[in-house]
Amino acid sequence: MTRKRREDGDRLAEYRGRRDPGRTPEPVPEEKALPHGDDDTFVVQEHHATSLHWDLRLERGGVLVSWAVPKGLPWSPRTNHLAVRTEDHPLEYAGFEGEIPHGEYGAGTTTIWDRGTYETEKWSEREVKIVVHGSRVSGRYVLFRTRGANWMIHRMDPPADPDAEPPPESLRPMRPVEKARLPRDQGAWGFEFAWGGRRMAARVDGGRTRFTDGRGRPVDGPGGLGSRLGAELGIRPALLDGELAVLDGRETYMIYDLLHLDGHPLLDVPYRERRERLDGLGLSGPLWQTAPWFPGDGGAVRDAARAQGLPGVVAKRLDSPYEPGEESGAWRFVPS
Repeated sequence: MTRKRREDGDRLAEYRGRRDPGRTPEPVPEEKALPHGDDDTFVVQEHHATSLHWDLRLERGGVLVSWAVPKGLPWSPRTNHLAVRTEDHPLEYAGFEGEIPHGEYGAGTTTIWDRGTYETEKWSEREVKIVVHGSRVSGRYVLFRTRGANWMIHRMDPPADPDAEPPPESLRPMRPVEKARLPRDQGAWGFEFAWGGRRMAARVDGGRTRFTDGRGRPVDGPGGLGSRLGAELGIRPALLDGELAVLDGRETYMIYDLLHLDGHPLLDVPYRERRERLDGLGLSGPLWQTAPWFPGDGGAVRDAARAQGLPGVVAKRLDSPYEPGEESGAWRFVPS
């Protein structure tokens, strides 16, 4: 039925059949006659629906030919991503951002992730080769059909950042040594609360999250944490370090280090800069928080930890790199 509707003169029949213009803010054109552009518009929309995905839409013959890409467009030719062919959308959808109400098809938030123009190198029922020119993604891509509505998308040319690499699958965390007293030269240190939780690293790639424990082994996070945290970072790959602590009776993932971001490792970057980059991500949600840190004020942090019944503080040298799997004097745990 889908193919017939696409070929019988009303290419938007399936689109209209799935939407009630009285309930959704999406554009639902009434006329069967289609506007015609230059077949060169593309848009990628970030869609927080039942599961996070990105919708790639290409103007073709008066409609936006569309694919849902669960992990977004691949940035490297080393990986292919699944792309699921969906119904054609009206050209007006290229400018749509908004909230599709609960209970409607595709319910959730849609935002424009990137848009621009594209050139067609090949277009057939089984293969589409294009060159896209956007503000966030540019390059040559090919979509090829595998089975039914399932396609794959492959980047054909080198990435814009040839040094970029995905986050490591696992990493054993750096550990502090225990000391009875705070460092004397407190101006050279940053101070964090010791939360007394379970150490856990979070690898986020393509909006999906995988957790590892203090020995680098895969573990499950609390229900809903992985998908929501992945959705907040979206398409940005990252490796986070933190621990699962109980705050106000609820398990909360306290994030206190950033080890990899946007294709680049940060292990050799000083602690102060890693923390500033982590703060810049603004990671805060119902099941996760960016842990606070306090440069040069260890006594006040220890007093606050004691007042809150926390185990103590962790002092970290502001100029220290991250040493995976090591117990390092550059980090010190001081009981409260």
